Amino acid sequence: MISFLKGATAMGLLLAGSVPSVSQETQTTVDAYAAGYKAAFTCSAVFNADKRQPAIDEHEFTGIYALVQDKVNELTAVVDQTRKQVRVPYSDTMPPRIAQWRPHLGCVQLPVGADDYERDSLPSADGLASTNPRVDDGAPWAKSQGVNAQTGNPQLDEAIRRAFIRGEYGANARTSAILIANRETIMAEHYIEGFTPTTSQRTWSVAKSIAASVIGAAVKDGLVDVKSAAHMPEWSRPLDPRGSITLENLLHMASGLDSNRAGNRTDRLYIGGGLVTDTSTRTALEAIPGSRWKYANNDTLLAVRHLRAAIDDDRTYFAYPFKALLHKIGMTHTFLETDWEGNFVLSSQVWTTARDLARLGLLHLNDGMWDGERILPAGWANYVATPAPAQPAARSDGRPTVGYGAQWWLYRDFPGLPADTYAARGNRGQILMIIPSRDLILVRRGYDIAGGPGFQMHDFAADVLTALDAQ
Repeated sequence: MISFLKGATAMGLLLAGSVPSVSQETQTTVDAYAAGYKAAFTCSAVFNADKRQPAIDEHEFTGIYALVQDKVNELTAVVDQTRKQVRVPYSDTMPPRIAQWRPHLGCVQLPVGADDYERDSLPSADGLASTNPRVDDGAPWAKSQGVNAQTGNPQLDEAIRRAFIRGEYGANARTSAILIANRETIMAEHYIEGFTPTTSQRTWSVAKSIAASVIGAAVKDGLVDVKSAAHMPEWSRPLDPRGSITLENLLHMASGLDSNRAGNRTDRLYIGGGLVTDTSTRTALEAIPGSRWKYANNDTLLAVRHLRAAIDDDRTYFAYPFKALLHKIGMTHTFLETDWEGNFVLSSQVWTTARDLARLGLLHLNDGMWDGERILPAGWANYVATPAPAQPAARSDGRPTVGYGAQWWLYRDFPGLPADTYAARGNRGQILMIIPSRDLILVRRGYDIAGGPGFQMHDFAADVLTALDAQ
């Protein structure tokens, strides 16, 4: 495996929300979580995605996390278009839960109990060029088949048609977008009614692969070294064994930290208005770093926390992902949301479009190069797609098991897929799949229903490849 060292010139299935857990919170706390969920998703859907309330109710608030589903449907979100703010009352004795939108950084939840505040007191990404997330010219692709157009390949058209039918590729699958592209052409691009190429959705855990890409840019810029110990101010005491956890351990989901039974339940941060520093830096080791794979939101959050400590200047940090990566490759429809202290929640809370995800895929197909400029280190695409030393346990039913690289999933033993296939995956069926040997990028977005079989991307991808081979 390539070693990525600071300053070097030659850089030589568990989804968030997919594992059930028993809530230990009081009903009062669950009610606050539900109100936070409603505020956050309403705010992001309105101000990031420009969606209207009927579509928001249908997509964002059905088939969701069982802990809050019923309560969410009882609550009413109050949208303030002038202040770009959403309030959700939920208690006779507590203030409403509040989510506030900001340019580039999207919506941030205030902590439970917070009411009066000044918007200027919240983190902001300053010094960025203005963007228009409601316009997308399709660059850099030279050719496009057209939105919702037939491809001219009947077998491919049939696979795409089936992808939008619930039950064809998963009993609980609800597809909102499909995009298929190579380096030169968007071969297919389809959306449900009401969606356009500029309609963003939450990425859920696809954000983890975006986080790895931001860290890759920081490696190229000499800001971090994946082999070095993760720099956490909270772990700075000499006797703290967590100081031995490397950035690479975090990228590999091998920190060894206790991240609760499932590893992916971070409710206090995601819907409770908590901070990364409250929820991710305070757990103890339960395994030797690097010795065990365990899917954990906290590992991603800590990797990005390491980047903030390395940059050590908040103004620079808030703008860095956009200046170093996103805006350079045309991902100008992407919002990276933060907690109210300014920590990027790049384990889940990103809103972006199918085209922007395809642009990230194209960057990886091009080994980190974009329009003649190196964005990621040479070999970084291979690095993130190389199996980590510790891997997910094999499935007990004998079916193929996805492997893990550095914040990307690996499909090395799946029938019909080349062994170099890898993907970014997120809750509710968010998928960016890259197949380098076929020069192919596949994006699927969805609102899959929690608790059952979601979209089976490996089956769809195999059908796409068969269709392309038959043409």
